[in-house]
Amino acid sequence: MISRTVLPCLLALAALVAALALTVARCGALALTGWYLLDVGLFAVAVLLLRRVPGRQVVPLVLAGGVAVAAVGLLAPPRSSDDAYRYVWDGRVQAAGISPYAHTPDDPALTRLRDPGLFPVGDGCAGWDERRTVDGDCTRINRPAVHTIYPPVAQAWFVAVHPFGGGVRGVQVGGAVLAVATTGLLLTVGREKWRAALWGWFPGVTVWAVNDAHVDTLGVLLTVAGLGCAARGRVLRGGLLLGGAVAAKLLPALALPGALSGLAARRPTRNDLLLVVSVLGTFALAYLPYVVASGTSVLGYLPGYLREEGYEQGHIDRFGLLRLLLPDPLLVWAAAAVLAVVVVRVLRRGDPQRPWSGALLVTGTALLLLAPSYPWYGLLVVALVALDGRWEWLAVPCAGQALYLTGGQTAQQLSYGAALCVVLLVPLLRHRRTARTAVAVGAGK
Repeated sequence: MISRTVLPCLLALAALVAALALTVARCGALALTGWYLLDVGLFAVAVLLLRRVPGRQVVPLVLAGGVAVAAVGLLAPPRSSDDAYRYVWDGRVQAAGISPYAHTPDDPALTRLRDPGLFPVGDGCAGWDERRTVDGDCTRINRPAVHTIYPPVAQAWFVAVHPFGGGVRGVQVGGAVLAVATTGLLLTVGREKWRAALWGWFPGVTVWAVNDAHVDTLGVLLTVAGLGCAARGRVLRGGLLLGGAVAAKLLPALALPGALSGLAARRPTRNDLLLVVSVLGTFALAYLPYVVASGTSVLGYLPGYLREEGYEQGHIDRFGLLRLLLPDPLLVWAAAAVLAVVVVRVLRRGDPQRPWSGALLVTGTALLLLAPSYPWYGLLVVALVALDGRWEWLAVPCAGQALYLTGGQTAQQLSYGAALCVVLLVPLLRHRRTARTAVAVGAGK
């Protein structure tokens, strides 16, 4: 029999899943903003109601909701990103025994690997994702004239999901598996089970992790596993997993200071050295087979991507909040300095029993400084929030989504400025409430 506390949560969760299904499968591009706002609102209501559910019923409810939230992402092809088509291509190239770093998708030498799913013909050639290869074929693959940017563990994932249909549906199913596996892992690693819903029920999981199938989800899963091992003293295993996470999407490197929390305030130990060596060793070994096959081309389009996205200089589409205070030539240096201060704080004062807390602070700060327009970069923040519980940091990936829908420097500054206000103000309000409670308890005695 469903209790009075479970039923409202179930109804809110059902409404969230229904709204997400409509977001993915039905609504037009112009309506996405309204649907996303509805999704986030229902998510907040469902999580708040989950807090009232008895402890023994939380785990099955969180897991069932995580499965449903992930499943609705499979209702349509990717809606807001075309990265999944590049994943399919890289997996197909590797399945043919060719290094993904050796050729660009429009290289005529790989013409035999093309099919209508990635290189549509006729009516399938029209639409927002239309591109042309050097020989005139239409393709859904982004940047077909450049080499792949994705690191080796991501490449291993692409070839692993290739047998499951060899198309975009296969990588979407893979994304769903990774998302649900992360929910299950959070239920195991996390100290408060309800927090796993902050990841498993988050609307971005449906859109970014499953429907768009971003490989960031693989990095998230490995990071959560690595930090969980580090917190339990399983240093070698944690280092291997964290090294794999970095070799999947580079961004999880921001979580490494969290794994070394408190290092600067004590004498370094053998475990600290073992963690660093295992992370670096795993990263290097992951690249080794591809370096042997492709040489320096394993860097792919990474240098070009950094230039294109403005990470190497004060680009108008980056560092939006810092641009309000500083001239462009100082932006990169200022961002590096602020991030260095945060890293040092984590290394000095971080809690090694809760490495995800420092990882969240460093990762969230980095995204606030860079202000990227790709919201799926925030998937790592979502998982770290689910471990740590500081829900205010969810404002960071939400800011990325708002910027992705609108674009422009003003929108960047407004969205990330609002996120910064949430991140700074919520802890102050939380502290005041705690202080008032302590005063009330003291007065009652």
